[in-house]
Amino acid sequence: MKASKSGGTAIKRGKAEKAFTVFNYIFFILLSIVMVYPFWHVIMMSFSSVEATAKGGVFLYPQGFNLDTYAKVFKDPSIWTGYATTIGVTVLGTVFGTLFTATTAYPLSKANLPFQKTLNFLILFTMLFSGGMIPGYLLIKNMHLIDNRWSLILPGLISAYNVIIMRSFFSTIPESLEESARLDGANDVTIFAKIVLPLSKASIATIALFTAVGYWNDYFSSVLYINTKSRWSLQAVLRYMLTNTNQAMQSAGVTVTATTNVTAATIKAASVVVATVPILCVYPFVQKYFVKGVMIGGVKG
Repeated sequence: MKASKSGGTAIKRGKAEKAFTVFNYIFFILLSIVMVYPFWHVIMMSFSSVEATAKGGVFLYPQGFNLDTYAKVFKDPSIWTGYATTIGVTVLGTVFGTLFTATTAYPLSKANLPFQKTLNFLILFTMLFSGGMIPGYLLIKNMHLIDNRWSLILPGLISAYNVIIMRSFFSTIPESLEESARLDGANDVTIFAKIVLPLSKASIATIALFTAVGYWNDYFSSVLYINTKSRWSLQAVLRYMLTNTNQAMQSAGVTVTATTNVTAATIKAASVVVATVPILCVYPFVQKYFVKGVMIGGVKG
């Protein structure tokens, strides 16, 4: 060890530790490239010309810059109806889902709640065993929600996993804060709204992100419960376009041929970008809360 300029002692690292650090940097850089490149490839291909996409290969930048594909994709009205449905479902589902998750988790974090252990066990049990697809469909049908957009929101409103994370976070809030508020005349609702929730921004942001991504990426609910194409979510529209590209474009009045600077490959690439980019733009605004919320919520179980 040798003295540092600040007066302390600096620990001298050995060659093995330095080599391990270099290896970690190289490994995670390569891992990042492997994870990011497929999406980057799709983005660059969506901006490339028909000739370039026909040849294939590696797309590090647009080859023969072309915006015709996006013009054709946005000409399809199902993209806009899918956007409207998905944005509405995501916003409502995230707001109500986060609120109901918090109001469910808060009382479960209290040791004096009657049957607390039993209720926590029942919630945990649903993570291991579920009713399945057919009972779920019959429930939605009996509620008269088939072909109704609420069928895209209600089934995923509360997640047992999210409840457990938020319950664990609430259990870390000192009881002394709530006792002081009660001495000042605050009731449970006031304590929850004015003390607990403001202290739980990190956990709430994390749960909101989980919920929003879940709703945004959900296509199976549209396949199960929605019969009218104009009410499909964006992901269901994307699935249809990826599996029936020519038919989907022809129904929108778009010809998919090499002579129109649009092919099935470029349409698929542009559709993936259109459906993915918006939710990626949300992440930077909640990233600072993400790790903190998960770590704090996972301290206790």
